[in-house]
Amino acid sequence: MIKRLLVSLIVVLAVSNMQSQSTDIARVEYMHIPFSNSQNTVSRFRGLVQVPIPLDKELDKIFVVGFEYQNINIDINDETPPTFNTRDVGTLHRIDGFLGYTWKLNENWRLGVKAGARISSNLRDGLMGDDWIYTGSVYLINDMKDATSVNKPYRWIFGLDYSTTPGRNYPLPLINYYREFHPNWTYTLGVPKTNVRHYLNNSHKDALQAFVTLDNFFANIQNNVVVDGNTAENISMTIILGGLGYEHFFTKHLLYYAYATHSISNDFRLRNNERDDIYTINSENTFYFRSGVKFKF
Repeated sequence: MIKRLLVSLIVVLAVSNMQSQSTDIARVEYMHIPFSNSQNTVSRFRGLVQVPIPLDKELDKIFVVGFEYQNINIDINDETPPTFNTRDVGTLHRIDGFLGYTWKLNENWRLGVKAGARISSNLRDGLMGDDWIYTGSVYLINDMKDATSVNKPYRWIFGLDYSTTPGRNYPLPLINYYREFHPNWTYTLGVPKTNVRHYLNNSHKDALQAFVTLDNFFANIQNNVVVDGNTAENISMTIILGGLGYEHFFTKHLLYYAYATHSISNDFRLRNNERDDIYTINSENTFYFRSGVKFKF
């Protein structure tokens, strides 16, 4: 039962806004970015709950219900154009609700689908139509992590992820490959995260990892910002990171984690709904810190 629930979460929840492959049942997390050569900072609080519900033991059908909330605080102290009121984007909200469904195709292959709705906005004047984003995903997984027929356990994930985010009218592909290649060593190749993990003890209580990953956020600006005669309708940040992470398992399923990284690419801007750049807030590479506690299968 535990393995079936684990696989269902990997398939149905493989991508959450292109940030992480997730088998978490619950997570609380804090992120902080002190931008280099700048007085600007971004911090984010994030909470997640997702519940798998078995429906059919024989066909291994599982239904998943999930909810996530993100509160993003943006503190802009650098000089900005006089028409850009930074208080309009000081606090952003992202609220996600989603449903997933997964079933086995055969002994080694499983299919999953997910659909959801998201509110992503500064919410200055209540809720508006442009605050809503709708998402849909489909995933195919080949899980050989526990197979006795292979010497080195592995897992493949293939998928497509689509959302109605303005300016992105095409699905994004997902390819993810995981392998255990040596006692206490694993690696993952793919998007949005590639890493190498080493367990520091045979009990797997502590682990270190080196990784490259992607983090981002997007929010509608209800009171559009006009800069040099151009109208900005949303605010977004996309940041590619490389760094080190530490994990400590209190129990098999409960752990603390901390990541210290530096960006490889940083794109923090005001844009219109065609993704044209209106104003660059920060683009220099910078440090990034993230830490939290999660319960996972």
